This record gives sequence, structure tokens and C-alpha cells, in this order.
Amino acid sequence: MTSTAGAEGASDIGERRNVSDAAGVVVLGACAAWSLVTATVQDGRPEGVLLAILAVAAGYAAGRIGGALLPVAAPGAAALAGLALTVTLPHIGPDPEIVPPLGQAGATAALLTLSAGAACCAAWATTAPALRLALRLLAAGIAVTAAALGSTTGFVVCSAVLLGSLAAGRMHHRGVGVAGLAVATAVVTGLTWAVAGRAVPDGFAASVEGQLTGHRLELWHDALDLARQDAALGVGPGRFGELSTTATSTLLSNGKPHSAPLQQAAEQGVVGVALLAAAFCWVLFALWRAPRPTPDVLTAGAALTGLAAIAAVGNALSFTTVSVGSGLLAGLATARPLPEAPAEALPDARPRHSA
Repeated sequence: MTSTAGAEGASDIGERRNVSDAAGVVVLGACAAWSLVTATVQDGRPEGVLLAILAVAAGYAAGRIGGALLPVAAPGAAALAGLALTVTLPHIGPDPEIVPPLGQAGATAALLTLSAGAACCAAWATTAPALRLALRLLAAGIAVTAAALGSTTGFVVCSAVLLGSLAAGRMHHRGVGVAGLAVATAVVTGLTWAVAGRAVPDGFAASVEGQLTGHRLELWHDALDLARQDAALGVGPGRFGELSTTATSTLLSNGKPHSAPLQQAAEQGVVGVALLAAAFCWVLFALWRAPRPTPDVLTAGAALTGLAAIAAVGNALSFTTVSVGSGLLAGLATARPLPEAPAEALPDARPRHSA
């Protein structure tokens, strides 16, 4: 009876993994195909989009393998690697220096957020109390590092990930938590869109401008204006910098609107925005159906939601290291540790006596 139940459970887990994996292949494939379509029609440059998709896929595959083989060591090593990369390489991408909070600050906050999430995931994966405490202290140290580097956003989001991870230990139904993460992402994206469309009160708009600078808001306005010009296809991947009046009027520009959803809307139209949302929903779906314990899954979801919030108001997803890190964390949280060999399958080591 026990073996039958175990076989049914393993079959159910395998079926769930197949469904989520197939959904991921379809979504990422559609994102790549649509970028090529819009680039062909609008004479765009899809290389950046394709590189980001490849980076996410590679990170996800590496995370699945590492999480299966080393469920504690792999996320712990990923957390340390992300922290070391941020500290030792102040400029983690090719973008030019731009007055804060533009430029590298978003990538720094995003990378530290993913590192804190990986450390918390490793803490939930271990059963040793001392190691669990050490990994949570590592996550707290990552938040302190963000503050020391001057990344207020990184400090706030890393702290939220750590607190959310602790709260996840008391949640028994992951569906509620995953739904909450989806709602939080939708709210941040909606506010960003409302600010870009000048659909918020003047007082709130002034507060946002004080935090994000007027230059960034002008980029958002340009992105939404370009999206309205061709809502179906957008202006083409990589063409925002050529057509934005704000981007072309300053030397300190990397040709990006510094908002992932607004960039998708401007360059790839409504379908591009829908595909970006579908990619994030696929990640949440994969976490919901993952065989990992609920605290581990919700911790990774909290970190990826923090990344989505940073990307909604910044340029984080333009950095390959961030794309790889997001895929890596998602892969670690959805990996299934290799099953231990059953006792009856082990060779009989007892000495045999001749008759």
C-alpha cells in the first residue's frame, strides 16, 4: 500500500513538473518569436531581448540542476556569489554613469534582492538549526550591504524578502501567498502606468518625481506616447532611444525608458506587455506547482516579486547578470531533490555463508 501511494505521489509530481515546464517553453518561445516579428516589421534590433531570454533559460536550467543535486549548498553559493559580484564589481553592466537613481542602482538592488532570496531559500532547505541561523544572518547582512552601498531600494526590498521568508513559515496554503504576490506586482505595475499616463494626483506625482527624478518620468511619458502610436506592434525592439525626445536630448542616456513594462509597450506593443506578464505568471505557476516546501517556494516568490517591482520602475532587466540570477533562483525553488535509493534496492552487504 505504501509503495503504491508513493508511486502515485511521484507520478503526480512528475505530471505537475511536465505541465509547468511545457508552459515555460511555450511562453519563452513566444517572447522570442514576437521580438523577431516586431523587429522584422519595424526594423528593430531584437538581440537584447533574445539575450535576456537566453540568460533566463540558462539560469533556470542551472538552478534546476543545482537545486536537485545540492538543495542547500547551491542556493547558499548563489547568494554568496551575488553578494561578491555586487561588492567587487561596482559597475555590473555596460550602461554609462547616470545620475542616481538611474543607471546601475537598479541592477545593484535587484542582484542583492535575488541574493537575499537565495540565502533565505537555503535556510529553509536545511534542517540544521545553526546553519539555518547562519544563512538568515547572511540574508540580513546582504540587506545591510545594500544600505552601505547607498541602495535604499535594495535595503528595503531585501528586508522585505527576509521578513516575508520568516512569515512564510507560518503559511500552509501556498496558493494564497502566490496570489498575494501576483496582486502586489499588478499594483506596482499599475501605479507605474498611471504615473506615466499622468493619471495620478499632482501631490503623488510630485512625490514620485522627488524619488525617481523628473528625467525618468519624462522617459516614461515618452514610452507611453510611443506605445500609443502603434499599440499593436510597438516601434520595434531597441528603437526607444532613437525615437524618444528625452533620450536623444541628453548624453547621459542608454536608450531605455527605465521601466520593463513601459519598454515592452513602447517597443513591442500590447502583445509584448502581455507576454511579459505571461512570463511572470509562468514563474508563479511553476512555484505554485513545485514539489518544494511552501516556505521555500514563497520565499523565492517574494524575491522575484521584489525584482519585478524594481524592474517596473528601473532598468534592472537590461543587465544580463540580473536575468541569469532571476532564472537561477526560480530554478532552485522549483527543483526536486534527487530521491534517495530505497533500502530494499540496496545490494545485500551481509556476508554469505556457504552451505
